[in-house]
Amino acid sequence: MKMINTGKGSITLLALLGIWSVSALTSLPGLAVSPISEELAKIFPSATELDIQLLTTLPSLLIIPFILLAGYMSERVGHIRLLYIGLYLFLLSGALYFVCSSITQLILVSAMLGIGAGIIIPLSTALVSIFFTGDERTRQYGYVSAIINVALVLATAVTGWLADIQWRLPFLVYLLPLVSILLVPAIRKEERGMDVADGTGRNCGGRIDYHRLYKYMLYYLLITYLVIIVSINLPFLLGKYGYDSAVSGLVTSLFFLAMMLPGLFINRILAVLGRNVLLWSLLLIGLGLLDVYLNSSLAFIILGCAAAGFGYGVAQPYIYDKVSTLATGSKVTYALALVMVMNYVAIVISPFIVEWGQELAGVKGEGFPFLMNAIIAASALAMIWMRRAVVSRDKHIM
Repeated sequence: MKMINTGKGSITLLALLGIWSVSALTSLPGLAVSPISEELAKIFPSATELDIQLLTTLPSLLIIPFILLAGYMSERVGHIRLLYIGLYLFLLSGALYFVCSSITQLILVSAMLGIGAGIIIPLSTALVSIFFTGDERTRQYGYVSAIINVALVLATAVTGWLADIQWRLPFLVYLLPLVSILLVPAIRKEERGMDVADGTGRNCGGRIDYHRLYKYMLYYLLITYLVIIVSINLPFLLGKYGYDSAVSGLVTSLFFLAMMLPGLFINRILAVLGRNVLLWSLLLIGLGLLDVYLNSSLAFIILGCAAAGFGYGVAQPYIYDKVSTLATGSKVTYALALVMVMNYVAIVISPFIVEWGQELAGVKGEGFPFLMNAIIAASALAMIWMRRAVVSRDKHIM
C-alpha cells in the first residue's frame, strides 16, 4: 500500500482517500432539490412556496447548530464514532428520499440530511489537522478546498442531468456517504496508530486562542458573503443581458473551478504572497465583483467571476490551516467548527443584507448586489490596511 507523507510520519493512501471522500460530501446538501424545485410544485400540488424553499434552506439552517455541536462533542465522543453517526444519518436521508410520498416527508428527511452534514463538516477539516502538520497540512487543506469545489461543480451538473430523466434520481448523490463509510476503517486504523506512537489520545484537553480565532471567523464570514452573491445573483444579471440558463450554469461552473484552482498549488501561492495573503484575496474578490458590475460582455463577466473565485480559493485553505494552529489537542475540531459555521451563516444572511442594502440605497437591479459587495470589499480592505499600518507604527515606536 502506498504511503503518504504527513510531515510527522505517514498514512496509507486508503486513509487519505477516506479523508478526501468526507470532504467531498460537505458540498452536497441542497443540491439535489434545486433542479427539481419547479417539478415538485407539480408533483405535490398542495405544497406551498415555503415548503419548496424549506427543502433547500432547512439543511443549511440545521447545519449551523450541528457543526458547533459536533465540534463540541468530538472531545467526548471521539472523531471516528462521531463521523460514523454523521455518515449514517446522511446516507439514511439519501435512501429515505426515494420512498417519500409527501412534501412533509421530504422536509423531514431534508432536516435529517442537514443534521448529518452538520456533524461531518467540521470533522472533514479536523482529520487533516490530526494527521498532517507543517507544509503537508497546508497542502492537504488546499486539496480539500479543491475537492469541495470540484464536487460542487460535478454534483450540480450530475443532478441537473438526472433531473431530466426522473425527479427522484438527483437524490442518488446523497448515497455517496457509502464510499466514506467503507473507507473510515482505514482512517481509524491510522488514528489508533498515532495514539500509540505519541502516547496520547485524540480526546485529550487543549486550548484555543480565541482573540486571533475571532478575526479569522469574521474574515471568513466576510469573504463568503461577498462571493456567494455570484452563485445567487449571477443568473438574474446574465438574464438581463439576454443570456440563457445554460450560459449562467457555465459561468457559475467556471467560478467554482477558479475557486478550486489555488488549492492545487496553495504552498507555492502562499510563498509568493507571504503575509499579504488575505489582503490580496480581498482585493481580487472586490475587483472581480466590480468587473462583473461594470461590464455586460460575457468575457469580462467570466473574468470577474474567475478573479473573485480565485481570491476566495486562496483564502479558504489558508484560513483552515491558520486556525488549526490556534488550538491544541481536541480543541482543534471545535476551533475549525467555529470557523466553518461562518460559511453557512453567510449563506443565510446574504439575502437579508442585499435587501437591506437596496432599501437603504433606494436602488433596485440585478447588478446592484455586485456593486454593493465590491464597495464592502474595498471598505474592509482599507480598514485592514490602516489597522496594519497603525500596528506597524506602534511597534516601530516601541
